[in-house]
Amino acid sequence: MSGPAGIRCMLMRGGTSKGAYFLADDLPAEQTVREGLLLRVMGSPDPRQIDGLGGAHPLTSKVAVVSPSADPEADVDYLFLQVAVDKAEVSARQNCGNLLAGVGPFAVERGLVRAGTDETSVRIRMVNSGDFATATFPTPDGRVDYSGDTEISGVPGSAAPVVIEFPPGKGTLLPTGNVRDTVAGIEVTCVDNGMPTVLVPAEALEVTGHEDPEELEANQDLTARLHDIRLAAGRLMGLGDVTGTTVPKLTLLSPPRHGGAVTTRTFIPARVHTSIGVLGAAGVAAGLRIEGSVAHGIAALPEDGDRLRIEHPSGFTDIDSSIERAPDGGPRARRTAVVRTARKIFDGTVFPVPAAGGRS
Repeated sequence: MSGPAGIRCMLMRGGTSKGAYFLADDLPAEQTVREGLLLRVMGSPDPRQIDGLGGAHPLTSKVAVVSPSADPEADVDYLFLQVAVDKAEVSARQNCGNLLAGVGPFAVERGLVRAGTDETSVRIRMVNSGDFATATFPTPDGRVDYSGDTEISGVPGSAAPVVIEFPPGKGTLLPTGNVRDTVAGIEVTCVDNGMPTVLVPAEALEVTGHEDPEELEANQDLTARLHDIRLAAGRLMGLGDVTGTTVPKLTLLSPPRHGGAVTTRTFIPARVHTSIGVLGAAGVAAGLRIEGSVAHGIAALPEDGDRLRIEHPSGFTDIDSSIERAPDGGPRARRTAVVRTARKIFDGTVFPVPAAGGRS
């Protein structure tokens, strides 16, 4: 619990994001107390997050809460919390596939899972959605090894691979029941492969989809139209009023420029992702595989194999994706796997700003 000695915390890069990892037992059990504490830990609300761990961007203002799992299909539970930068808001409405890359190593570091002599696989239940994933990573001599020669776009240098595999989906990939929907006057495909995602042809919004994130963020007409699409799509996808949430994510699709399957620009929800999230890429990849989706005529699919290269502002993400027909006749995910990396940045104690009234 919080107190004068601070709180045990590990700062990790997971994929192309960075966040504070905590054991659930090291945080308050009561939700509102925990959220207030995490806002102070990250330095929110403040555009610079100058008095906390946050990096003044949604991708660096994240928290992973990990605990032993009571589910027989999992070793650990992983709760993802998105801490807003410039407002006092902590959201558990979505998963984060990037921080997911650090959950397995963190579980081993904290003694929740015993390491293997060569590599370790950790079965993870994503509390936000109830979905599962298995992360496999090197543990020579029973210790997590973060060094390696695996490179991922959006991260300088190289590190050890973390292979994240998602089990076959049990439900349809199409939460609206349709391959295409017309939303706010634009034809889109709504997909959920671990993250509610709306695929939108960039051309339909009068942009190329190859612009830099800053240029897209500055396009006020575009952001207004995307806001309308997101609100309408959220209702169609059964998410209700998504005004104050970060899902569904909107991803613009355009033809590939560097030999991949498609070019993407993902809104999270107003800022543009400098790369693409793991679960966002899983949604895009599945959407490309669905016959008749809005990706038809845009994407360049390989003639064989499951591997798809998703291009994004800082490079690409390779993901294995295949789909099959569900009993209800709709498409469902058969296999989804991605290679990411993670790195322990520091392990120690964080000292949050004291709460009002002088409490830590």
